[in-house]
Amino acid sequence: MKLVTIEGQLRSDFGKKAARADRSEGKVPCVIYGGSENIHFTTTHKELKSIVYTSDFHTAVIKVNGKEHKCILKDLQMHKLTDEVTHIDFLELVPGKRLNANVPLKFVGQSVGVKAGGRFVVKMSTVKVRTTPEHLKAFLEVDISKLEIGKNLRVEDIQSEHTEIMHNKRIPVAAVVTTRALKQAENAEASSGKKK
Repeated sequence: MKLVTIEGQLRSDFGKKAARADRSEGKVPCVIYGGSENIHFTTTHKELKSIVYTSDFHTAVIKVNGKEHKCILKDLQMHKLTDEVTHIDFLELVPGKRLNANVPLKFVGQSVGVKAGGRFVVKMSTVKVRTTPEHLKAFLEVDISKLEIGKNLRVEDIQSEHTEIMHNKRIPVAAVVTTRALKQAENAEASSGKKK
């Protein structure tokens, strides 16, 4: 999993007024929780760019007050008009301690349904998982090679060793659907068969 390093400065003042003052100086108020104590700090928009503006799932090493904290991004708030980050929550990864995270799905292989003229449709691009930091992955692979036209792959089809997927097992994650061209070809074939 890709590691992102973030430099932060410990916050001494808390509350809305202090957070507003930090933002006016171009800083982003952040908090790390899940470890032995909650750590409040600020950092810059530049430091956060590589973990916020990406669809990839990263682990962050946050350096605050001479200490390093290995974390994942848990929640972020953005300004409604400017889309600038206004606050971030990070979850500290504690070895052996179970955590919940949203992990992307990576679809691999070529579907037999697509080869036959169908169209591949993604119904879920991420799943919520429960696992320990040791088994946390950047993505979960889903093999689509046996997926036929008109069929779905479901949560229960995802291979996830040491990881519990927190969704109903029957929820579809991907499908291959019939395209308009394929339907027209089938209709034409059916009507020509009737003429005979």
